[in-house]
Amino acid sequence: MVASVREILDKVRAEGRTALTAPEGKQICDAYGIPTPREGLATTAAEAVALAKEIGFPVALKIVSPHILHKTEAGGVLVGVADEDAVARGFDTIVADATAYDPSAEITGVQVQQMLTGGQEVIIGATTDPTFGKVVAFGLGGILVEVLKDVTFRLAPVTADEARSMLDGIGAAEVLRGARGAEPVDAGALANVIERVAALVTDFPEITEFDLNPVFATAGGATAADVRILVDPGKVTDPVRPSREEILRVMDRMMNPRAVAVIGASAEPGKIGNSVMKNLINGGYKGEIYPINPKADEILGRAAYPSIGEVPGEVDVAVFAIPAKFVAGALEECGAKGVPLAVLIPSGFAETGNVELQREVVAVARKHGIRLVGPNIYGYYYTPSNLCATFCTPYDVRGGVALTSQSGGIGMAILGFSRTTKMGVSAIVGLGNKSDVDEDDLLTFFEQDDNTQCVAMHLEDLKDGRAFVDAARRITKKKPVVVLKAGRTAMGARAASSHTGALAGDDKVYDDVLRQAGVIRAPGLHDMLEYARGLPLLPTPRGENVVIITGAGGSGVLLSDACVESELSLMDIPPDLDEAFRRFIPPFGAAGNPIDITGGEPPATYEATIRLGLEDPRIHALILGYWHTIVTPPMVFAELTARVVEEARANGIDKPVVASLAGDTEVERASEYLFDHRIVAYPYTTERPVAVLGAKYRWARAAGLIGG
Repeated sequence: MVASVREILDKVRAEGRTALTAPEGKQICDAYGIPTPREGLATTAAEAVALAKEIGFPVALKIVSPHILHKTEAGGVLVGVADEDAVARGFDTIVADATAYDPSAEITGVQVQQMLTGGQEVIIGATTDPTFGKVVAFGLGGILVEVLKDVTFRLAPVTADEARSMLDGIGAAEVLRGARGAEPVDAGALANVIERVAALVTDFPEITEFDLNPVFATAGGATAADVRILVDPGKVTDPVRPSREEILRVMDRMMNPRAVAVIGASAEPGKIGNSVMKNLINGGYKGEIYPINPKADEILGRAAYPSIGEVPGEVDVAVFAIPAKFVAGALEECGAKGVPLAVLIPSGFAETGNVELQREVVAVARKHGIRLVGPNIYGYYYTPSNLCATFCTPYDVRGGVALTSQSGGIGMAILGFSRTTKMGVSAIVGLGNKSDVDEDDLLTFFEQDDNTQCVAMHLEDLKDGRAFVDAARRITKKKPVVVLKAGRTAMGARAASSHTGALAGDDKVYDDVLRQAGVIRAPGLHDMLEYARGLPLLPTPRGENVVIITGAGGSGVLLSDACVESELSLMDIPPDLDEAFRRFIPPFGAAGNPIDITGGEPPATYEATIRLGLEDPRIHALILGYWHTIVTPPMVFAELTARVVEEARANGIDKPVVASLAGDTEVERASEYLFDHRIVAYPYTTERPVAVLGAKYRWARAAGLIGG
């Protein structure tokens, strides 16, 4: 199988071609078990007639030329050719039209192909994404593919389950299942073709784009009517990646350094080097701090050194607070000293157009085996080590959330939000230009970091999407990862020589591949921060049954809508449970789901219904909708809810509970109280608590943690 494909591709590339002919494409499909129609190559009209008689009428005729990629544009396709005379005339017409379209084109012959009819037309393909490498695509096919763009992507190769998930990942999934009485397609056959295409492009990375369009999917199978394959004639190389062990060795020294040097340390207030020194000292860092400044003997009570080479002991991290033009020279000295990691705070590199200077710095670092964080960053925090290696304000509320950002401005927002909400943080890391260390390095560390339970990342791009996915797949089995990806618009129009290439807009690929990796994608900055704050508080649900208990019918409707948006399943309440809830609510209330206890009920009604929701094992998560009344004031609701939930936890019942509080300003304090007791609660919104719960569910499903 592999040998025959290798022979074909080597021949094509040796000839300097970037596209395979249709017969070559069929040979490759045959080698990988991808079903195609019966067909043959005719070099004369007589041969075409003989082939058509053997295959059976009607047939399709297609020009075969290594120089004509767009056969339809060249007048090189005829379909539904019904008899011998029509085949003979069609052969001559196609050859004449193709020759007129490109007089210099080499005409190999005409492909005579069995006509496929019936079933549903879909597209299956693969393309080479600049961020993630080989991705496989599936969607509606035929002439509407680029109009409707109902397509989904996965990173290649794919598992059988991932291939099947693609069939459900398009808007028209119901069509494949047999809408309006139509016969459903053979989902197993379609998924099998997806798997084989993904395996092919993985085995042969020189294949840049692969199109099967249309694929005719019927109840009896799936057959590709047309194949287009493009290749890269040059050498294909994999990116160089450090091993997981090497990443962990350096990242551990970054987060738990025994000694930090500040290159450009200053005694002058207002200087970045002064702020970094103050934060390291005042933050409580217990390791050695070495200020580096050739013009000072002492800075903030610490002996200063003219260069890092004169520091008496080992240095794990060098924090740079000097102008960009001096960084390369100082980095050479770090290399001679054996410093494993440099944190480059200065700006003035690629972000301002000075790409060459950044390349020079990277080259120096690689020569000496130094990992670089930045440049153009605010530094980083790691609270378990009391490490505040930044010029920003200190932060010392320890917890399980690690946050990263490419942008300094977003970093400041992260810091401010964390401080305002008192969110417990394990790390805050700026990545800036990402000349070296990036998100997959940090995920590799956070995966095994016992101090981190959740990771939230703002990113504008990924240097190596496949390395990120590999790291994300590992960590998301144990801990949630939330990503805010800036730049949601698809890449601008570009000349694409295949349908798959034209459909692979940046954001759609990011969306599908991040989901494939088990990552939760946040729609906005505040969402990312709220997910990061709330997810560690919520226990993992044990099933899909969500129940809403509300004191206001209007809130119940909005909460139900939010559940649909957040991919949550409202439980179909069985009769015995319905009767149990009705014992606690007034006759004019409403059981079912949402359970409307009405607004005038006393605290006892809230308490009884919440307790029932927690104690019944068929219910897996609770959404509470509170309405401010004098009968049950906000803090009374908050305190009784926290008490009932804590009593359940003491008895081994720990379910996700979120709350939406509507009312006057008192609900703000009540929401804070609930958050302090591990109940995710927000005032004035029905959407946000449900969105956080939905994010928890998406992670738990991806990690395979939800039972029946």
